[in-house]
Amino acid sequence: MAKLGTPVCAEGMRHWMAAQALRLRKLAQDLAGGHSPDRDTQCERIAALSAAYARAGHPSFAIDPKAKEPLGKLCRAGRVRSPQAVRAFDHDCPRWADGVLIPHGMYARVRTRGPMNLGLSQDTSPLAGDRFRWYGHRIGKRGSPQATSSLWRCDCGGSHAANPSLCKHDLPLRAEQSGVEMRVAHDPSSCSKDNLLERRLLPHLPRACQGLWFDTLDTVVTVMRKAATSTGLRTTGKVIRRHYETGRKATEHLQQNLKIVFDHLLPKWNYRALPQHATVIN
Repeated sequence: MAKLGTPVCAEGMRHWMAAQALRLRKLAQDLAGGHSPDRDTQCERIAALSAAYARAGHPSFAIDPKAKEPLGKLCRAGRVRSPQAVRAFDHDCPRWADGVLIPHGMYARVRTRGPMNLGLSQDTSPLAGDRFRWYGHRIGKRGSPQATSSLWRCDCGGSHAANPSLCKHDLPLRAEQSGVEMRVAHDPSSCSKDNLLERRLLPHLPRACQGLWFDTLDTVVTVMRKAATSTGLRTTGKVIRRHYETGRKATEHLQQNLKIVFDHLLPKWNYRALPQHATVIN
């Protein structure tokens, strides 16, 4: 500007940039990474199922596993009020961690509850099955003891993905244990951000955990329980200490003998697991 004959000061430039809405911004993570041809149809199907279950008084849940968290004195983003800075390791070396946590969240829409399960082993299909059983008993049976069916809205990836057969193989056992039909509806590919869990529960967890280290399991559970809101959301934390082995394979025999009832509409994303005494209704 000075070379063009219009000298300006830094304060003048700041006022000009403010008038032009030029300010520091971070990257907006909102570009779709892919497109599913079933997006509209499946989203409409999930909305219809959610409304039907709400009218019938049956429980419905949104569940999703999240990225692993290191346990130990490793640095975490954010700030916290304290007399002095909390000291963490100067490098985020995985080998300095005391272990790994596998957070698995669930959101119950009617009761606005957000239980968090924290696994200490591997994110496997048996772990996902145990979470189905725990959520169904703790939240479903106690909150809706007369319910004969429950709706589970899942992501299309992770241990309870739409494609792998191991979770589908274990699901009828969980339905038999609970005595309640389990209907699963998956979010199509690249649509997980539309899940209620992503909008109603998960944004509040980083707020409660910012600037803190996960030095012990008790600390993590305590922090998770503080992720409440003024609109009624209440969270809980439960540690799953069972060890889960990896290496289990979905054999051809297993895939051909799934005790799963697939829907006529988009069976890839929608199916049910029935107790033995239940009647199949299409």
